[in-house]
Amino acid sequence: MNDQTLDHVVLRCRGCQAAYPPALEHVCPNCLGPLDVEHDHAAVAARLSRDAVEAGPRSIWRYQALLPAAPASGDLAPGLTPLVPAPRLAEALGVPGPLLLKDDTRNPTNSFKDRVVAVALARARAFGLTTVACASTGNLAGATAAAAASQGLECVVVIPADLEAGKVASAAAFGATVVAVQGSYDQANRLSSQAAEAFGWGFVNVNLRPWYAEGSKTVGLEVAEQLGWSLPDHVVVPIASGALLTKVHQGFQVLAGHGLVERTPARVHGAQSTGCAPVASAFAEGRDEVTPVRPSGIVKSLAIGDPADGVEALQTVRGTGGRVEAVDDDEVVEAMALLARTTGVFGETAAGVTVATVARLAAAGAFRPGERVVALVTGHGLKTIDVLDGRVGGRTVTVRPNIDALEEALAPLRPDLTATA
Repeated sequence: MNDQTLDHVVLRCRGCQAAYPPALEHVCPNCLGPLDVEHDHAAVAARLSRDAVEAGPRSIWRYQALLPAAPASGDLAPGLTPLVPAPRLAEALGVPGPLLLKDDTRNPTNSFKDRVVAVALARARAFGLTTVACASTGNLAGATAAAAASQGLECVVVIPADLEAGKVASAAAFGATVVAVQGSYDQANRLSSQAAEAFGWGFVNVNLRPWYAEGSKTVGLEVAEQLGWSLPDHVVVPIASGALLTKVHQGFQVLAGHGLVERTPARVHGAQSTGCAPVASAFAEGRDEVTPVRPSGIVKSLAIGDPADGVEALQTVRGTGGRVEAVDDDEVVEAMALLARTTGVFGETAAGVTVATVARLAAAGAFRPGERVVALVTGHGLKTIDVLDGRVGGRTVTVRPNIDALEEALAPLRPDLTATA
């Protein structure tokens, strides 16, 4: 792969601010702080324009000037997912202005994780790696396995043993070696760090994490482009590690910094489940530090008790005037059902967390009339269908194959359906 994408990129320590050349590293050797990708402003400006973006491919790679990688052969071309108006959902939730859904269920493996994996694997191949891996709460396992399969790479996914069966099955179907850890995601993540050092594999969210995180930025870039090169008034983002929230905001800021959008206030709100709400708890209690928790509940895709970017997410929310809410399992299931029946978008439990948080914010008066609210739907509901079993959905009736039996069955349930026109 051509490494020209690295000509104007460094790894910058978030702690001591030391700069390092691009490498398969994610921790500063000086202070052990996390490393982030930093782009040279002038180099980006020379390549970035609205026209260049709009003429680019219909994927995350239209933002090539803002990404530290070039698409690899076999890339699944994620991104440019639709921004869907949701007027019926807005009415049901009490949102007074336009509500739009960033529907990342349309990505190749039906979650936003395809974005981050595409960038991480492009860098892995540039570094000469032949085995890629991840620690995952579910969606990342499928995304990493699919991308590895399409590019002919070996793949290992490390997951908590209690993960939803559908997510495990998809990773296995793509040919990955699935390692189920008898413990939490945080324990699986620690094992992954040890494996990265012991075996030299490219873990997308460990030693490739600086590059991986850059893929999340494309969500914010797309939202701004799809809003006619402008920023929303509010964006509601589910929080697991916290990287998606911080990178969406970074995407907004980068576009404003290069003059592609007007620098208008965009409040960033975070959404968590009460079963795993370390960032929401810190926000509610006015703390600057995020205290790790032991995850519980049905929202496994957000079950990171010690979020790597939790403090940064907290700072981003406070800096933009947003809020972080935590919603319970019943609210999540109700919101999943409401989302589906008012928009036709079937989101997983993380989407239920986001939609329930929108409801909380609307009830608290966070949105004013005319303000545009964007809610991120980050994964497909078919991945977490078990949580809906017997709890929501349309009625199912079993009938004999004749019209009289059908009318008899429907009459007490939906008389409006059998009324004579």
